[in-house]
Amino acid sequence: MSDAEGMDRPSDQPGDRIDQLLSALKDDNEALRDHAAVSLGQMGLEALPKLIGMLADEDVVIREAAMSAIVRIGPASVEPLIEALGDDEWAVREQAAAALGKLKDPRGVDSLIGALKDKDGAVRTAAVWALERIGDPRAVPGLVEALSDGTLREDVARVLKKIGDVRAVEALIEGLLGPNWMVRRHAAEALGKIGDPRGVDPLMEALKDEDWLVRRNAAESLARLGAARAVESLLPLLEDENEMVQETVEGALASLGWKPGAGT
Repeated sequence: MSDAEGMDRPSDQPGDRIDQLLSALKDDNEALRDHAAVSLGQMGLEALPKLIGMLADEDVVIREAAMSAIVRIGPASVEPLIEALGDDEWAVREQAAAALGKLKDPRGVDSLIGALKDKDGAVRTAAVWALERIGDPRAVPGLVEALSDGTLREDVARVLKKIGDVRAVEALIEGLLGPNWMVRRHAAEALGKIGDPRGVDPLMEALKDEDWLVRRNAAESLARLGAARAVESLLPLLEDENEMVQETVEGALASLGWKPGAGT
């Protein structure tokens, strides 16, 4: 009889069954851990307190197995996970944030916004990831503020691009003109997606960026914005050192009504 089959035998007490499955979550056998996670998830709230306690385990594999079981419990675990975001242990807070992201429940948004200011970088990163998964525009002001966090800046710019909210425009313009090339890449793309005309002049300036993908994204965004006055700034990039930039600029110019030999 396999270990997994042995776990399927009924126990005298539900608590014994939970303890047995929790012990299996620590097993070296991945299949056994997965089986235990599924079974614990099916048991629901009864198993939740001990599962949340396991989020503090020193072994990341065990922490993630417990988190997987919690996610399987479903929406009923959201409020306890929100409470766990205030736990003293950073690992509990990190896994709670990740679990809320996997559940994609909007009830977690406000607490995850608060977690963007957590003292631990891993927790802050998990909160950004979770907010990206949920995709709720309510997170935009908190994410804009988090752009000032050097450890989060690139991830936050990516999430703001994905959400595409006009409230992020000023912060994205600042990022587009800033020193971080990855932020500039995301910002150049996001400004086109959001479609606010305030982005036109900064995007025209970004056509001179040293990073080829920033130039490419800026050209594409100017086309999305229908910025006909950007044609003159786009023309030099027809001779750009990067072929992808050249091809994007050709398409952008065509969409803006420019034709070869037509002048500016």
